[in-house]
Amino acid sequence: MKKILISIIVLFVVIQFIPYGKDHNNPKVVAEPQWDNVKTKKLFFKACGDCHSNKTKWPWYSNVAPVSWFVYNHVIEGREHFNVSNWGYQKKNKGEDAAEELEEGNMPLKPYLLLHAEANLSDADRTELIEGLKKTFGEDDD
Repeated sequence: MKKILISIIVLFVVIQFIPYGKDHNNPKVVAEPQWDNVKTKKLFFKACGDCHSNKTKWPWYSNVAPVSWFVYNHVIEGREHFNVSNWGYQKKNKGEDAAEELEEGNMPLKPYLLLHAEANLSDADRTELIEGLKKTFGEDDD
């Protein structure tokens, strides 16, 4: 049992030297959408901005592997699918899906909500954000 514990500790230390997930540079904000109002923007950045903008707040645990790998991957994927900091310059920006994803409970991701209490919006704020996103980005016609 002692050998297993020592092996786990050594492995944990060794994986800290793997550079993946440690690049926490936030790219420059190119352009943002014209938000329907200030409250929508505020609620968006409270619940969605870490993964869907270039204004990510990287918490301390985003420096500790293997958690850093997951955090980094989620941010990169989130920015690829929908990034308000590259508005008008990113082909895949699916703003019209934003409200629907929030309405269906797909976003924010559950693991994110566990670590970011501020992203747990009240029902009233959630409804207001959904309506604000629809006004800002339109609705998906699918």
